[in-house]
Amino acid sequence: MTHVEICIETPQGIQAATSAGADRLELCASLDVGGLTPSMGLMQYAADCPLPALAMIRPRAGAFIFDTDEAAVMRNDIRAARTAGLAGVVLGALRPDRHLDHDLLLRLSEECGSMERTLHRAFDLTQDPFAELEFAISAGFTRILTSGQKPSAPDGVDCLARLQEEARGRIVILAGSGVKADNVGAILRQTGVTEIHASCRKTTPSNAQDAAFGYGSQPVVTDPDAIRALIAAARQAGGTRPA
Repeated sequence: MTHVEICIETPQGIQAATSAGADRLELCASLDVGGLTPSMGLMQYAADCPLPALAMIRPRAGAFIFDTDEAAVMRNDIRAARTAGLAGVVLGALRPDRHLDHDLLLRLSEECGSMERTLHRAFDLTQDPFAELEFAISAGFTRILTSGQKPSAPDGVDCLARLQEEARGRIVILAGSGVKADNVGAILRQTGVTEIHASCRKTTPSNAQDAAFGYGSQPVVTDPDAIRALIAAARQAGGTRPA
């Protein structure tokens, strides 16, 4: 049974993913930079929806090396997610030597209590993913979001398959990045993973006047039809939960 997680950054995205039959949400802001911590308002909105939701805990864009002040912000954001009633959080942190920052991740985990914890794709930048897999298991993480140490999951299937084998059911390997309806079947067959992660976004026209005033890009629009197609393709390949 393959579970489908959709990352979103708006209330409309939550509604789209819910109506299309997704199994779980990852809440983010600024998906165009890989996802940042969502607002407390979005966390509270998601907590009132039927799908379990996990909040990205990432205080800024850029490298995953965080200082003491940023770590304090991350702890506060985890506390906000727990207060909102979310199912869990999504964490990751690196040391300059490209190993996971075990000390920081363990400190952040203390703030999580009984919440689910996903180790995010900072994992894909580590020197020894199999050693870090064992750390994640020993630290009590629920799952690892990974593209198999490649920019996209279709390119990382060999590593994903080995991670799935090495995990031996002790932790969930969540395959993400570049996962779509036209490639999910091959990813599932080649790796044996049971959970997939996608944004299923569609592009929208940008507003040149807004951009000129420095208001940035348009928010990500979640496409419910793309989610339905992804779920159908995953079901055909290996079976998702019944609709």
